[in-house]
Amino acid sequence: MKLDNNNHSVFMLHYHLIMCIKYRNKVIDDTISNRLKEIFEKIAPSYNITLEEWNHDIDHVHILFRGQPNTEISKFINAYKSASSRLIKKEYPQIRKSLWKEMFWSQSFCLLTTGGATVDIIKQYIQSQGKKDGK
Repeated sequence: MKLDNNNHSVFMLHYHLIMCIKYRNKVIDDTISNRLKEIFEKIAPSYNITLEEWNHDIDHVHILFRGQPNTEISKFINAYKSASSRLIKKEYPQIRKSLWKEMFWSQSFCLLTTGGATVDIIKQYIQSQGKKDGK
């Protein structure tokens, strides 16, 4: 538990976010994933969000992050999707030919609170993504 500037306790919630490329197009390699992660880490502090774990498969990313209960998660996700889509297409123009109508992210996403699972279990799950047979 952290204390804010007024010595009030600040509870941090853990979230597991899964975002897919539009029509699950296979465009995420290590370079693209690393750039997406950098963009996430740049935007997150403005929303009191802290990245805990990141991994990807060729058509989606898994993100474990912490946020305060009053964090505006949907605003953050929309800001992130918009900025990352714009920057990736600008910095890696060759990716455009693999996208549907230049749409990078799918409109939908999956956001889960970590609930009963420990953070370590979620981290292990995310770390195992993109590996064949969980190895």
